Amino acid sequence: MNYTGAIFDMDGVLFDTERIYQQTWHELAEEHGIKLGGGFLKAITGTNGERMRRVVEEYYQVSDGAAVAEECMKRMQEKLSECVPVKDGVREILAFFREQGVRMAVASSSSLRQIEANLAGAGIRAYFEAVVSGTEVERGKPAPDIFLRAAEQIGCRPEECFVFEDSENGVRAGHGAGCITVMIPDLIEPSDQVRPYCSWICRDFFEVRERVNTNVLS
Repeated sequence: MNYTGAIFDMDGVLFDTERIYQQTWHELAEEHGIKLGGGFLKAITGTNGERMRRVVEEYYQVSDGAAVAEECMKRMQEKLSECVPVKDGVREILAFFREQGVRMAVASSSSLRQIEANLAGAGIRAYFEAVVSGTEVERGKPAPDIFLRAAEQIGCRPEECFVFEDSENGVRAGHGAGCITVMIPDLIEPSDQVRPYCSWICRDFFEVRERVNTNVLS
C-alpha cells in the first residue's frame, strides 16, 4: 500500500462534536414539540445542503428544513466558540504523518468558516495544506466530490490518500473516490452494508498508527 496523502473528516473524527450536534438537534426538536425518530442520527450524520434539508423536513415535519438547519449551525458556532474537544490520538497522528511527509487536508460537510474556526481553536490548523467544505462541491457525501477535490488540492492521487471518516455517508464517499477509506466509528457502529467499503475499521487514531506501522511501513 502506497500513500502520500491523508484526508480527514472533521466532526466525529478530528473533534468530538457529533454529540454536541445531536444535543442541539434534539433541543430544536423539543422546541418544535416533536421527538426525533431513531433513524435521525444515521440519516443526518455527514450531510449538508439539500440532503440535510430533506432529512430535517422529514424528521421535524416542517416545510422549510433550511431554516431549522441554519438555527442548528448558529447554535453550534456559539457552543464551539467556547471549546472544541479534540478526539483521542488526533495530535499524535497529525505529528506522525507530518514526520512521514504525508500531505494532509480536511474535507468536511460543515461550512468553511466553521471548519477554519474549529481548526484554529484546537491549534491544529498548520498541519493541513488544504481545507475543503461541502459547500464548495456540487454533490455532498455520499458522492465522492469532496474527497476528489481535497486530493487534487494537496496534489495526491486519490488511490494514494487515506480518508478518515466516522459516518456511513462519508465512508461511501471515500470509497467512491477510490481512496484508502478508514472508518473510525463515533456515534454509529458500521453496518454490514458499509463494512465492504472500509479498508480498515479502527477504534481510534492510536490504532490507525499501529495499522500503518504494521501494514505499510514494516
